[in-house]
Amino acid sequence: MRTGDPLSVPKADIEERLEKVSGVVAARVSAVCCAGDAAVLYVGIEERDAPHVEFHTPPTTILSLDEALLVTYRDFVAYFGDSARSGDPTGPTAEAYSKNFEHLARDHADSLHRVLRESGDTEQRAMAADILRYGPVTRAAVDDLQYALLDSDRTVRATAMRSLQSLAPRVAAEPDLGIRIELTWFIELLNSLDWYDRDQAATALVGLTEVRDQGALDFMRVRALAALIDMARWKTPAHAHAAFVLVGRIAGLKEKDIQEAWGRGEKERVVKDALKPPR
Repeated sequence: MRTGDPLSVPKADIEERLEKVSGVVAARVSAVCCAGDAAVLYVGIEERDAPHVEFHTPPTTILSLDEALLVTYRDFVAYFGDSARSGDPTGPTAEAYSKNFEHLARDHADSLHRVLRESGDTEQRAMAADILRYGPVTRAAVDDLQYALLDSDRTVRATAMRSLQSLAPRVAAEPDLGIRIELTWFIELLNSLDWYDRDQAATALVGLTEVRDQGALDFMRVRALAALIDMARWKTPAHAHAAFVLVGRIAGLKEKDIQEAWGRGEKERVVKDALKPPR
């Protein structure tokens, strides 16, 4: 297969063939939009003794959010469209919804907790993960979202990542609460076979490591430097940039130097710096 050829073989067939290769434990193929007019095909391969991400067993309980949460959330999504899920909509209407969600999340905390952990409906779990970013900053809410980082469904995992990112400034602003957003599972998701996990985790970690917590950077070096280097070398700049920034931080480079190296196309120099033994 050459660049520009149509994908004529079903994704499942490609994965099955790859998994028959000696030394390959598992394989996942993702077609991602877009590089120009074409999709980009990413192939994730797990070899023996490579880092492995274990997701939760899918729950099976028939369980839905309380009606007040469902009605408000569906109105919210209908009004703001895709930005309701993928970003933080702004303006007076968004602020009104945010305040409403804050009250609802406080009043229906038990429903959000049970649905996120126990509901067999992936849409319900994703809604619960999204609503929690608007609620009060509590240890229970953060724990539930960190649990959801290993959900069996990629959309739930991505939503939990975005919600934790949204809560991070509020957590940092209230140190007396004693709450900490752990980066462990964000970092482990950099080793996922699913391109979407890797992309979302890298993007989240760029924001969550701005303070340059050396412990987090050291753990990232040990657990995911190889994965990050692989991602930083991806040919589509929009997909590679977040990983490149993280590689630069692991190397100890200043933010200005990282961006200048990116602009000059000096990926391999930054990779070489990151591979040096830490001081």
